[in-house]
Amino acid sequence: MKDEVPNLKDFDQRLRDEANEDLADVIPQEATKETQIIAIYGKGGIGKSFTLANLSHMMAEQGKRVLLIGCDPKSDTTSLLFGGKACPTIIETSTKKKLAGEEVAIGDVCFKRGGVFAMELGGPEVGRGCGGRGIIHGFELLEKLGFHDWDFDYVLLDFLGDVVCGGFGLPIARDMAQKVILVGSNDLQSLYVANNVCSAVEYFRKLGGNVGVAGLVVNKDDGSGEAQAFAEAVDIPVLAAIPQDDDLRKKSANYQIVGTAESRWGSLFAGLAEAVSLAPPVRPTPLDQDGLLDLFDGSDTGAGVVLEPATDADMRGKYAEPKPSLEVIYDEA
Repeated sequence: MKDEVPNLKDFDQRLRDEANEDLADVIPQEATKETQIIAIYGKGGIGKSFTLANLSHMMAEQGKRVLLIGCDPKSDTTSLLFGGKACPTIIETSTKKKLAGEEVAIGDVCFKRGGVFAMELGGPEVGRGCGGRGIIHGFELLEKLGFHDWDFDYVLLDFLGDVVCGGFGLPIARDMAQKVILVGSNDLQSLYVANNVCSAVEYFRKLGGNVGVAGLVVNKDDGSGEAQAFAEAVDIPVLAAIPQDDDLRKKSANYQIVGTAESRWGSLFAGLAEAVSLAPPVRPTPLDQDGLLDLFDGSDTGAGVVLEPATDADMRGKYAEPKPSLEVIYDEA
């Protein structure tokens, strides 16, 4: 019996050694599951919903079965797809059904258009709960509805990239997705968010995770090149560059789909669909703050600013008084 008891001290050390192994040589591979689950992250307002609505529509037009899930508390991922109409969210519907003593059915929360199936997880009302916890609760409900038994070629998850709490990092932290796609533009704030997501991917890869970044979609591209430079710096590909164009702006504002072969923008989204399908998940090399700022002209980012330490007198303002010294001074005599 004594020989069957493991050497816990040795076991603990082996676990530590394994956790400290360098994973830099992990070879990126294409997703092996039949369904590609892809998490899309980006700064709020950068155009994730516009990109995803048109991407999913193009994929469906190409004969793919696509499920689009909005994981943003604003619940606006599917609004473009449904012509501006807001579909009931899973969390809101679940609450109402529970109060009525009823079960949530697929038809209560999932709707379709142009071959795309879409739903919104939703979130709590302002000041009444945690958005990240709402995401976790939403996925628990999806599992009860049979999520793992559904037959789709692609499941696209639209996540807010500004928020760093655990719920919004779920696909990365729990290997729920095979790969991540970033949406950014040629501005510092959107690339700051993209870099944060790269840092999260790298962190969980060090812990043994498998999620990688498939690439960056540059939205509202004005040709200045910062987003392209960022992608090169963190070692990820640019999957597509959607130009800053007045026609796209107007169609987006009017809830018109451009991700179709009938549109002048059809070839752009067809190319994006192919790139998303084929791009393998890779391990990014996130930048530090100085490295991110170096992508931009110093005159635009305040490169000459020097941090000046504050003093106790600064903080006290008009209440500042010199403190009596306890130093003993002896007369020279």
